[in-house]
Amino acid sequence: MLLIVSLAAFGLPAWAGSGSVYLEELTWTEVRDAIRANRTTILIPVGGTEQNGPHMALGKHNVRVKALAGRIAASLGTALVAPVVAYVPEGVVSPPAGHMRFAGTISVPEDVFRSVLDAAARSFKQHGFVDVVLIGDSGNYQAQLKAVAARLNRDWAGTRARAHYVEDYYRAAQVGYVQALRAKGLSEAQIGKHAGTADTSLLMAIDAALVRPEQMAAAASEGTAGGATGDPRASSAALGEIGVELIVAQTVVAIRSAQNSRR
Repeated sequence: MLLIVSLAAFGLPAWAGSGSVYLEELTWTEVRDAIRANRTTILIPVGGTEQNGPHMALGKHNVRVKALAGRIAASLGTALVAPVVAYVPEGVVSPPAGHMRFAGTISVPEDVFRSVLDAAARSFKQHGFVDVVLIGDSGNYQAQLKAVAARLNRDWAGTRARAHYVEDYYRAAQVGYVQALRAKGLSEAQIGKHAGTADTSLLMAIDAALVRPEQMAAAASEGTAGGATGDPRASSAALGEIGVELIVAQTVVAIRSAQNSRR
């Protein structure tokens, strides 16, 4: 005989039944109940759709920031994760510049990007979220995230709600992770700035299916002409996991510090 036991019997809130921290995987009543249970932090993960050399999928940033935000939320224990913002400023569309020179890249104007983030944050405040956290996986728009948070906090002065731009998420990948790779013996040319070993290994640790190992040699030989700045041939999921752990740990500390600073 099938025994059905309600979550309430164990003292668990109804929203916990989904087992997910992702807003888009919850029903509206589950979100309501999560907020009532003091899960009042919302992470807005920002990715981007851009070329990543011939060996990595265009959605690299989106996949990465969603997975990492999920781990961060789980560590915090009081957070949910909003849908990834996949449309970001990537440069001039016409004539194309930067990543826009490569097929598949999508770019939106900076003012449009800021407006989307601003409106999303205000929506979450309306529903009862108290801490709205902006984290971004790409360097293109870090200044925009900071500006949006600053404006929101000016408008929200005197209320419980706060917006937090958490630079540590991006800094962990650019500083601590790079230092760890150097300690492993990798050169600056291997580590790279875009689509090199650092960048590629991070994605491999999260979803290796989005990496084309057979194209790594082409990425190394073509260099910037092929969209890569760095040599990805030393990439591995094991190296990427170093970065994953650093990003999650440092971001969790930064968010908790930001929350405590307003108490």
